Amino acid sequence: MKNHRPPSAPCAQGRRAQRGVGLIEVLVSVLIVTVGLLGAVALQATALRNNQGSFERTQTSILTQGIFDAMRANLAGVTANGYNTGGFVCVAPAAGSLATRDIARWVGNLHAQINPGACGSIACAANVCTVSVQWDDSRATGGSNAQTITMRAQL
Repeated sequence: MKNHRPPSAPCAQGRRAQRGVGLIEVLVSVLIVTVGLLGAVALQATALRNNQGSFERTQTSILTQGIFDAMRANLAGVTANGYNTGGFVCVAPAAGSLATRDIARWVGNLHAQINPGACGSIACAANVCTVSVQWDDSRATGGSNAQTITMRAQL
């Protein structure tokens, strides 16, 4: 038993009235998906920049602990003020004493692992030393041009 409808039935007219709407719906959905994907890409780029800033701060802490360890191994150099830099040092000093070689290696590591423009400062008084590292962190979201981390230790 077949159900025959005349060509003027409401169902046939509805199909004719919606002809071409499918293409517009597809275009709108593609536009919405594209905007969503662009937002996800922007979010990923921001996360990568912030992770780089976090990595640099972690490396700064590790390298600062490294120079403290080098100074503990050379207490005679600390007592003779061999590690005092008198301000920020941005260029590794020429090799000389053990303290100067330690500082040169430290500054070289700052440049290699943090930023080529990173600078370090060491000031010791009575076996209490303060080490500061300064670098450009402007790539991170809300980062400043001159980020500084200072650590103090008694040797």
